[in-house]
Amino acid sequence: MVGGNAIRGTRVGAGPSGETERGESAPRRRVSYWCANGHESRPSFAMDAEIPEEWDCPRCGLPAGQDEENPPEAPRTEPYKTHLAYVKERRSDADGEAILAEALERLRQRREI
Repeated sequence: MVGGNAIRGTRVGAGPSGETERGESAPRRRVSYWCANGHESRPSFAMDAEIPEEWDCPRCGLPAGQDEENPPEAPRTEPYKTHLAYVKERRSDADGEAILAEALERLRQRREI
């Protein structure tokens, strides 16, 4: 059994439709952007809006520019570094060997006590 107070054929927030009730939309212009993969996207902007130089491609996510022949390059992503990789940047192998030898010597001294 369906509830008796349900309104059928409409959704929450639905109001009158059509331009007569909403008013006219602002004049718009479409601008073409191309990414490094050759995808074209054409977002629309209000006539008085400032047009951005770059736009993210909705297909691949790369930055896109207005010059089809010279699209912006993809940003360089650095691979994830482990803690060990950061340590190796700061210390040489000889430093690591010296620190390990020190730590082992301290452990041996503690066991003797």
